[in-house]
Amino acid sequence: MDHKKIKMLCEAAMLLAFAQILGYIRLYEFPNGGSIDAAMLPIILFSVRYGVGWGTLVGFAHGILQYFLGRPVAIDWTTIIADYLVAYALLGLGAGLLKDKANAMVKGTLLGGFLRFMAHFVVGAVVWGKWMPDTYFGMTMTNEWFYSFLYNAPYMVPCIIICLVLVLLLNKPLGKYFRAEDLKTEK
Repeated sequence: MDHKKIKMLCEAAMLLAFAQILGYIRLYEFPNGGSIDAAMLPIILFSVRYGVGWGTLVGFAHGILQYFLGRPVAIDWTTIIADYLVAYALLGLGAGLLKDKANAMVKGTLLGGFLRFMAHFVVGAVVWGKWMPDTYFGMTMTNEWFYSFLYNAPYMVPCIIICLVLVLLLNKPLGKYFRAEDLKTEK
């Protein structure tokens, strides 16, 4: 195995571990599993540095870790697959699509976060909607899609904002790393 691949695998392992730790630091936890944290940031960083394929794989691996080592909530196999494996794989895919683009970390956070939200939103309406409460946020619930949006947006939007703020704050000291300049100069 060559030096570059070993470095990439080491980075993947470290950033997965960091994402898992950040997943334990929850600013707020919703019932049924949604939480506000910064766990997406290391996955986004890896994906922006190494691209779609590796980013999707690391996102998928993070979903597995979240399910087995986090505080998982699932009602059947579809929620395990969609809320953990697909959602985090889409996070890595979306961020990885922006490799080598200007402002890749910012755009990757937005696209990856949006794709992760969409996975939760769809499974929330299609599967979790069967257990939709009669009222939520003081409103009568009659539509599974509206309920899913009301459930998922209040934790996903803050997660995306937190990651954006951290990207902007860390851009000056870690900008070269964010732009993968160290990978472009390696032999």
